[in-house]
Amino acid sequence: MYANNETGVIFPIEEVGKICKKAGVLFHTDAVQTPGKLEIDVQKLGVDFLSLSAHKLHAPKGIGLLYIKHRTPFQPYVMGGHQENKRRAGTENVPYIVGFGKAAELSLASIKEEKTRVKELRDRLEQGILSAIPYTHLNGNKDLRLPNTSNITFSYIEAEAILMLLDQLAVCASSGSACTTGSLGASHVLNAMGLSPMEARGSVRFSLSRYTTAEDVDHVLKHLPGIIARLRTMSPLNEMHPDNV
Repeated sequence: MYANNETGVIFPIEEVGKICKKAGVLFHTDAVQTPGKLEIDVQKLGVDFLSLSAHKLHAPKGIGLLYIKHRTPFQPYVMGGHQENKRRAGTENVPYIVGFGKAAELSLASIKEEKTRVKELRDRLEQGILSAIPYTHLNGNKDLRLPNTSNITFSYIEAEAILMLLDQLAVCASSGSACTTGSLGASHVLNAMGLSPMEARGSVRFSLSRYTTAEDVDHVLKHLPGIIARLRTMSPLNEMHPDNV
């Protein structure tokens, strides 16, 4: 993937593309997290395939895009579609395609805002949490990541409990990825990064956008320290807390 969906960490796709080209291997990248946050130049990246999803651009769910480099071998998932050069069967979802296109235009126009104002809000939220709440840490590279994403571990409590109380305050966040919603296991991404099962289960992802305001950040910073303190007194993991050892 071009950027990880849980931590926002950006990967060296251009370098991977050169390695694949040298080895004669076709290369696909999942770039779903990146539109409106990073410039996407398929020629520079050296990819043969690149996929995007509309809902990450504030467009309707249920529509996506697959870039295929000219003359690259391709076998469709659904056979048929003579009107589409045999690349897809079925009638096009025109309203969603138009919505996707317009959302892409708006996202491209706001990419500078994402890299400046949104990043500043993300950093203020992140620094406020890490300085006000003990036994927390950032997951992922501090610099090589998307400007809107922050993944933070809150030790000695379960993330699901945090999310329930945040939801009551009209704050939307997540644990793990939407793809694994309902899974009882810890995030495989955080596990692979070396976090303990307890740390992985206590990690929350905050995702900001150009619609996020300073007041939104202040709202979280005002209430989250109290939420964490309250949950730690109730958590069975609290016995592992250094202050209780």
